[in-house]
Amino acid sequence: MRLERLTYNKIKVFLTLDDLDERGISKDEMWQDLPKVHELFRDMMLEADDELGFKADGPIAVEVFSLPAQGMVVIVTKGQSTNEDEDYDDEFLELQVTMDISDDVFYEFNGFDDLISLTSRVYPLGITGGEIYYFNGRYYASFEEEDYVQLDVDMFVALLSEFGNPSTITKWRVREYGKLILDQEAIGRINHHFLSKNK
Repeated sequence: MRLERLTYNKIKVFLTLDDLDERGISKDEMWQDLPKVHELFRDMMLEADDELGFKADGPIAVEVFSLPAQGMVVIVTKGQSTNEDEDYDDEFLELQVTMDISDDVFYEFNGFDDLISLTSRVYPLGITGGEIYYFNGRYYASFEEEDYVQLDVDMFVALLSEFGNPSTITKWRVREYGKLILDQEAIGRINHHFLSKNK
């Protein structure tokens, strides 16, 4: 579980599949009103208080984004209380939950060499698409479902994981604040410029 403060009243929690496994929760069960899901949410809020000083009191909006074969991103936003003096019971939180499933795969890489190495593995398997961004000293690769339709998503993610890591920041943030390096057919273009000339 990795936590990041986005604004004074908003945090992001990245849950890996291992985090869910340890608690005996499947991705499908995250959408259900189960005691173990409530316990996971309580643990997230305790950790957010410890690590970030983010106290979950009053009305809270929760957005859950499911990422294929990577885990889940949970965005928690504290709402404004209508009565600042009103005391909330610690056991009660007013939740507004939004769920979203994304077929996009979004990975971060330490250097461009890692993207070249990735290309050498996935281009021969028919993968040519994707977008590449640069943000805060790292490279990010974004793939939509049609970019990896030739491969099973688990196989594709396994190959990506050899060279990078699932991004703990959203692609929307990278798109807004980062620099677009390759806007389409990124893998095909990396292959053309860096690999096909070496043969």
